[in-house]
Amino acid sequence: MMKADGRRCIALMFAGVLVVSPAVTLAQDDKPFAIETPATTALVLDVETGTVLFEKSASERFEPASLAKIMTVETVLSALDKGEVTAQTAFPVSDHAWRSGGAPSRTATMFAAVRSTVPVDALLRGVMVQGANDAAIILGEGIAGTESAFAVRMNERASEIGLADSHFVNATGLPAEGQFTTARDVAQLSLRMRQDYPAWYGIYAQPEFEWNKILQRNRNPLLRGTSNATGLATGFAEGQGYSIAALAEDGPRGTIAVLSGLTSDAVRTKETERLLAWARDSFERRILFTQILPVGTANVFGGFETSVPLLVKSDVVAFVPKGRPDLVRAEIRYDGPLHAPVEQNARVGTLHITIDGKPALDTELFAGKTIHQGTFSMRAMDAAQEIAFGWIRKL
Repeated sequence: MMKADGRRCIALMFAGVLVVSPAVTLAQDDKPFAIETPATTALVLDVETGTVLFEKSASERFEPASLAKIMTVETVLSALDKGEVTAQTAFPVSDHAWRSGGAPSRTATMFAAVRSTVPVDALLRGVMVQGANDAAIILGEGIAGTESAFAVRMNERASEIGLADSHFVNATGLPAEGQFTTARDVAQLSLRMRQDYPAWYGIYAQPEFEWNKILQRNRNPLLRGTSNATGLATGFAEGQGYSIAALAEDGPRGTIAVLSGLTSDAVRTKETERLLAWARDSFERRILFTQILPVGTANVFGGFETSVPLLVKSDVVAFVPKGRPDLVRAEIRYDGPLHAPVEQNARVGTLHITIDGKPALDTELFAGKTIHQGTFSMRAMDAAQEIAFGWIRKL
């Protein structure tokens, strides 16, 4: 079928799970698949493949609260990777950091002593284990000079890593006008933290951390539950309720759940564990398409051949509903027809996977062979056909 924007889409209905191998099928279960949540916004994501397993208003903005500290940590780790600072670099505890995020603030704090110095390693542990506001401010001031300058850097870094709908005003997530994020962005940020900084990410699961002779337990309640959680952060904002960015790992499989708008700490914990368990029990890893066989073809205008096979660079792996192959669909999307010449391995489109009618995974498609430009008469014939059937593009 042809969309109004000129993008050609070919819908492929899964008879089994593997389109390229119809012999591979799954028994269909009549039990309902959908799940509901009282969260106002939510996203559940597979770590390995990026498959979206569940979403509810995932692009709706909310105040990040302490979830903003994940962006703070990512920005600091990026600076570490670039050699701007080291884990042993010591930053001073300013009056601002002490008053706004330390003991006088009566918020989450690592109790860093005013006018002392604290190494980056300890400050990161303060943020990641204790959710410490003073540690977040000290890191921001130490790297950028002021907390507001660090917030600018956070936004620049967010743009670099593809967070499309987030804006940060401070390093802590404490209430500030113009500060927002989405479940989709927080999930992508959490995924990046796990994949890009595996050694540092492990700190999120550290059960406790002591500084200034004060020992505090990890503030993430999921670490003491049954979900096999390894991170990341919780938050609360007046008027918007309780939020969480959670990552649970069962052997090689990891699942991210981001929720916001819950009514209490207890509800947040219970609901997150429920969604993580549902994701674990309701999906299985499958190869949908292989890099060996063409996914499909795209029409070509003005070439010696009228179509080109489309390939993926690597096997398309996704987590799909157990026993419900009828819920999985794929579309080949490309701006068509393609115009010859088309070079082999040129990117020409996208394979769009949906589960239960909702976007789950996108994979780039590439030309499987070179299509050379045809003769003038062949191009004229194609042109005539294009004019004759051009009305299809308006549907």
